[in-house]
Amino acid sequence: MSVHIRFLGGAGTVTGSKYLVEHDGQSLLVDCGLFQGYKQLRLRNRDPLPVLPNHIGAVLLTHAHLDHSGYLPLLAREGFHGKVWATPATRDLAQILLPDSGHIQEEDAAFANRKGFSKHAPALPLYTESDALQSLKLFRAVAMHQAFEPLPGWTAHFSGAGHILGAASLLLEVGGRRILFSGDLGRPDDALMLAPDAPPAADVVLCESTYGDRDHPDEDVIAEVGPALARVCARGGSAVVPVFAVGRAQALLHAIAQLKASGQLPHSLPVYLDSPMAIHSTELFARHLGEHRLNAQQCHAMAQVAKMTRTADESKAIARQHGPKVILAASGMATGGRVLHHLVQYLGDHRNMVLLTGYQAPGTRGATLANGGAQLRIHGQDLPVRAEIVQLKSASAHADAGQLMAWLRALPRPPRRVFVTHGDMEASDRLRHRIETELRWQALVPEHGSTWAV
Repeated sequence: MSVHIRFLGGAGTVTGSKYLVEHDGQSLLVDCGLFQGYKQLRLRNRDPLPVLPNHIGAVLLTHAHLDHSGYLPLLAREGFHGKVWATPATRDLAQILLPDSGHIQEEDAAFANRKGFSKHAPALPLYTESDALQSLKLFRAVAMHQAFEPLPGWTAHFSGAGHILGAASLLLEVGGRRILFSGDLGRPDDALMLAPDAPPAADVVLCESTYGDRDHPDEDVIAEVGPALARVCARGGSAVVPVFAVGRAQALLHAIAQLKASGQLPHSLPVYLDSPMAIHSTELFARHLGEHRLNAQQCHAMAQVAKMTRTADESKAIARQHGPKVILAASGMATGGRVLHHLVQYLGDHRNMVLLTGYQAPGTRGATLANGGAQLRIHGQDLPVRAEIVQLKSASAHADAGQLMAWLRALPRPPRRVFVTHGDMEASDRLRHRIETELRWQALVPEHGSTWAV
């Protein structure tokens, strides 16, 4: 019997990764992510899946970012009761990210109802914090490179992908086919994470393409962040830094710790990490030594360089701190979270700065800022953008086009086909073209909802 892959997300877009693999009456999902960005993408989160959740036998997560894991609480609430397989660090991060996601959705729905923003009465969260906590009971941790059986007769194993703590590529063997899912691949030269492992041989490869149409600059994070923060400090302003709570927050903390240690930034410069999720994620680095580049001393320095603001009252108190300061707050694309309140506070003053730390998906507030928008809509209001907007080009945790090609070239033998996924259409198609012209392999960009026999 054939093996089929249905592309239920991560096809033609960088978000919502969900790949349904079906064989001989059984099926599992590789990744179970939320759609983010454009409203028409976010509306897909409320569309029923074309398969009943209780007919899905298992979920295998490549990593914990919400665009790969954030649909799980809804899947479980709608009837999925199989196991969710993940690496230990991915499980630990999911225990932080998923309940927080549910809590934020409850808060956003309540806010919309209070302010009358919802066109539907009442606004309802996609899922709740309680739904997320229930879904965590389904997790089963498995170590990197350890074979496991997610369904009878199906074999899988994870290998290191870099990117963030616990991130993995996944080799799935079923029906005589070897299917390799790249997951989100990190950079070989990343300041925090180890280089991705060399890929194993596979018949079919699903390769991400977030940066499939460009290469990263040679400049490093220290060289970009130091002058930017020094500049805003010199004019007495505040820097608001939207960060992804997992990965980017820690990279920026590590960079700021190094800049202070070298004297490039004053030791007295107040730095705040205003995200309980990012705070807990930072603490995980010390628990997973050996899975990243930092030693125990560097983990301690990273955790000590900022004041950790855990409560809402502590977050509000930051605005009463006069003088230069740096505020790191989630979310990284300014789609929600505490960073929105800081943007409301600081966006209108030319002395201030918004430091964007990575990829900004089309349709997000971060993309509006990166593209030079004169106004930003937050909580139903259009705010003037007067602060300096700086987009870091060196802080990405994703492999660039050349690094993706190098990873593919490391395959022991050519695959039958490469599906180029998890990228905007231009980025995906550019990578597809390079694979076909440089490697002479068959490659294609699958359409959302399409099914392919492999």
